[in-house]
Amino acid sequence: MQAPTAAELLNNLTVRQALERAWADSRPDDPSGRHEEGGWIYMDTASGEIAIRRAPGGEVAAIDLNYPTVVAGSVVVGKFHTHPNPTVEGWEAGPSETDLQTDEMHGVPDLIRADNDVYVSGPNQRRGGLVGAAGYPA
Repeated sequence: MQAPTAAELLNNLTVRQALERAWADSRPDDPSGRHEEGGWIYMDTASGEIAIRRAPGGEVAAIDLNYPTVVAGSVVVGKFHTHPNPTVEGWEAGPSETDLQTDEMHGVPDLIRADNDVYVSGPNQRRGGLVGAAGYPA
């Protein structure tokens, strides 16, 4: 068994549903209430089952995904967050410079839902495979 790729995560129903729930929860149609939402994607190392844990809601243009919850028997294979601010207002849809740097450091794919697409940042799959720490790979 190996860690799923970003494309495999995007094709996973559990992940797609979590991404769309996070999008709705980020209130993209509410100019005064918009905020980033997101969380972590886990893979059970025995069964291969994918599970989601949400992070606390973030700010207008930021969310803290630095400290994934430990899930027994599972490792973090990805993370996701929203960019709910409209591109027509000049907001960046894809990964920000901070996203790019953080995603490389965390070592897992980051799926970013914006108003015009879903973007991927970071490595194509969990760095080092399924071995190592349950959270982000070292």
